[in-house]
Amino acid sequence: MPDFRSQALPLLRQNPPRLLRTLTLAALLAVTLAACSRSGEAPKAAAQAEVGYVVVKAQRQAVTTELPGRTSAYLAADIRPQVGGIIQKRLFKEGAKVKAGQPLYQIDPASYQAAYDSAKASLLKAEATLASSRLKAQRYAELNKIDAVSKQDNDDAQSTLRQNQADVEVQKAAVQTAAINLQYTKILSPISGRIEKSSVTPGALVTASQTTALTTVQQIDPIYVDVTQSTVDLLRLRRELASGQIRKSGDNAAQVKILLEDGSAYDRTGRLEFTGLSVDTGTGMITLRAVVPNPDGVLLPGAYVRAVLEEGVDEHALLVPQKAVSRDQTGAATALVLGANGKVEQRLVTVARAVGNNWWISKGLKEGDKLIVDGLQKVRTGDTPRAIDITDSLKKDLASEAAAAAADPSLGGDADNADTDAGNNAASPASPATTTDNATGAKSK
Repeated sequence: MPDFRSQALPLLRQNPPRLLRTLTLAALLAVTLAACSRSGEAPKAAAQAEVGYVVVKAQRQAVTTELPGRTSAYLAADIRPQVGGIIQKRLFKEGAKVKAGQPLYQIDPASYQAAYDSAKASLLKAEATLASSRLKAQRYAELNKIDAVSKQDNDDAQSTLRQNQADVEVQKAAVQTAAINLQYTKILSPISGRIEKSSVTPGALVTASQTTALTTVQQIDPIYVDVTQSTVDLLRLRRELASGQIRKSGDNAAQVKILLEDGSAYDRTGRLEFTGLSVDTGTGMITLRAVVPNPDGVLLPGAYVRAVLEEGVDEHALLVPQKAVSRDQTGAATALVLGANGKVEQRLVTVARAVGNNWWISKGLKEGDKLIVDGLQKVRTGDTPRAIDITDSLKKDLASEAAAAAADPSLGGDADNADTDAGNNAASPASPATTTDNATGAKSK
């Protein structure tokens, strides 16, 4: 065996630092190799991934649409004078309720009273002239029978009688016109409602049919809500109804719930009264009009609101948590499900719309599928993970969400049926709430 010490000593004397480093590295390498040879064990297999899944269940889902709109008065009347003159009095309190026929302004009636009196006097004069001409015509008619007067004189007397009869009718019309003008000096409210501020004060000169209104009276109970819907949505709804995918919801189809400008729900439900017959060429939208009770005057004309319209019901809607759906590199929506053999499968799905924190799936899933919602990052297609059914653990949260949605129309529910809806939806991993139609930006449910 060679004597390494005898060989290393001359080298150590020649280059001590480099030799020490070399020997140290060699020793570390030997220790590492020895440890590996002593263990002799293969690396352990990676732990089995764990995922949570929910069982997809079909459920009854109302098909509703949330559309922007504006309120407008049920009846509105701009008050303008029908005769000219000086305003003597204002006979109402601004902002108050007025009734149809209630006096609002008094115009100085002096000149109109004089015109009325003059017309009556002219009528009396015409009636007196008529009486005289009637007697003359009767006498001439009798004399004409015995040829005591000429035929021409008799004809003239009969003609004068008819002219005087016409004059009386003219004067009667003049009296009626003067009476109407005199009545117009007192301006009355044509409708019942709330009256706005006055644009004139006593002493102001007004003219007949002037362009500027003196004030406006608006009936706001009930009140109109005008909303717009895209023709794309309208066509989609008609196709779904025709195919049987959704069904009409009977009387409820005409119901409209209102969300106020601050997002709160209005406590009264309206009804859909009118659907436009033409499409706006500039926007491609069609106008819908709803009538909403407004006894307390909460809704004011011109206010921005959102109207929730119930269009139908899908008896077999599939709602899944949004976190269970992802997008691939092409933008297609995908979901992971557990196959019959427990292996992970990827499905291409079609998302119809958003429903609160859920997606409404129209294609790609079916009732009974085991949809992975937790641990998506831990598995890939073909893996066989340890799967845990978490459907039941979600029931409590979903029931609370459904109850909140039912109590708030902005989440797609009905306060009257909150408890019932909560119980029905708790069995499914999704609950109804506000939805958004991606095609138009209008919110739906």
